[in-house]
Amino acid sequence: MSIPTYDPGAAASAEASESAAAASASASAAASAEAAGVVTAESLSTERHVITSIPEDLDEQQTEVLKAFVHYDEVTWNIWFTRTGIENAQPLMTAESYQVLKESYDSLGDGRTEGTVRISVMEVFAMSPTQAQVLTCSDQSDLVAYDADGKDVSNPKTLQGRYEILVTMDYEGGVWKDSDESTLSEGECAV
Repeated sequence: MSIPTYDPGAAASAEASESAAAASASASAAASAEAAGVVTAESLSTERHVITSIPEDLDEQQTEVLKAFVHYDEVTWNIWFTRTGIENAQPLMTAESYQVLKESYDSLGDGRTEGTVRISVMEVFAMSPTQAQVLTCSDQSDLVAYDADGKDVSNPKTLQGRYEILVTMDYEGGVWKDSDESTLSEGECAV
């Protein structure tokens, strides 16, 4: 009977294969969770619009509201980041809410906003089959606004702080849309 010789290269290769298989299983588990409708803060985040946390145990309606809110919020933040694409927000907002956004946008002028906004979704309230609210903490402390000439025009009263914001979503035409936003507090919430 012969005893196999220890081959460190083969052992390292087997270990690497196991690691790769584990990483692949983890990635496919995340993809399966997403396909099954499981939503995570990470799956909702983009490079400039980071969702830091979401409530646990949301039901189907609350999950749909959450996804619609995050999509709306990301689209509107991209408008402020690039000063383009205002039309992309229109299908995500009620007519009245879009009008308010458009007026703010038109008064802003050319320029850009740089940095990352971090959003903690604290609660999703389903008040009826056609109305819901999302309570968030929006950390804008990393953001800097520039005018068309590249001059810093950040207003610390409206940017660069942490804001507790309540967003009302209405189910209209088969889509959850932003219908109202109000800032409840400044500097008190945590992301």
